[in-house]
Amino acid sequence: MIKLTFPQRLYATEHQFNDYGTDDMRYGDITATRLKKEFRLTNISNVVDPWTMTRLTAFDNPQSRFFGAYGNNQRSTRLSAQECARLLFEEMQVTSLPFACVGPWKYLINRMLQHFQSANGMPFNDMDLNAAYQAQIINDNTKNSSLSAIKEGINKRIDYEKKSIPPDTFSAIKEEISYRALPKFDSMIFDKINGLGITVHDVYATHIDLLSLEIGEKGWRAQIKYSGQDHFGLDVNDIQKVKFNQFQFFRIWFILQRFDQFGFRPFLTNMEATITLEEKRP
Repeated sequence: MIKLTFPQRLYATEHQFNDYGTDDMRYGDITATRLKKEFRLTNISNVVDPWTMTRLTAFDNPQSRFFGAYGNNQRSTRLSAQECARLLFEEMQVTSLPFACVGPWKYLINRMLQHFQSANGMPFNDMDLNAAYQAQIINDNTKNSSLSAIKEGINKRIDYEKKSIPPDTFSAIKEEISYRALPKFDSMIFDKINGLGITVHDVYATHIDLLSLEIGEKGWRAQIKYSGQDHFGLDVNDIQKVKFNQFQFFRIWFILQRFDQFGFRPFLTNMEATITLEEKRP
């Protein structure tokens, strides 16, 4: 048996934390010509035309019943790039509503969009997001959860007489977690409307650490820390998928991030949760 030292790393994804080299972390790198031809991003907004930096009227907006009433006569107002971006961000807030309309975390998208607009790529941390992350982990009661793998691994190998666990416990737990589902916000229905699917959805990198393990006569108690990190950014594969390209929200997002006239910086979204596991001796 070994003398336990903490923390112990139970699992780490192949994806690394603080990875700024991925395509979804690029910004201001695509021209208007490429955006329109390769990605078919022509109709972006009901409010502004980012290609001409003009504000649309009802007569210029293709979505309006009055579109084309004055032929080709341009009636829209010229804008600076800064003002055009501001109006696009306002429109993003509005078009995000169908994806964030219920539950306690529906306002997270507003904070993250404000961060996207003003924080110049600084990492994002939020107590409510941590609470959502913890709730996702705790409420996953399926056998496929990583938390159940940890509980099963300790239960199988714990030695109550010596109040310890054998050296292979942590490697065995790591292997078992690799077959299980890591926490992310991808439920079939609820995460699509509670604001979590649109803000995080998947989690790019995850660490799981055992902070403490207390073994008594009647059972054991452990503190488990989950650390997750996602990228609030879109890559070229995202915008080429119908599930993203069909929605105005994502088209605006991609333009604000990748168009060389805007180049708003994507950022790292950090999450963490500490979970207490307790189990009685059989």
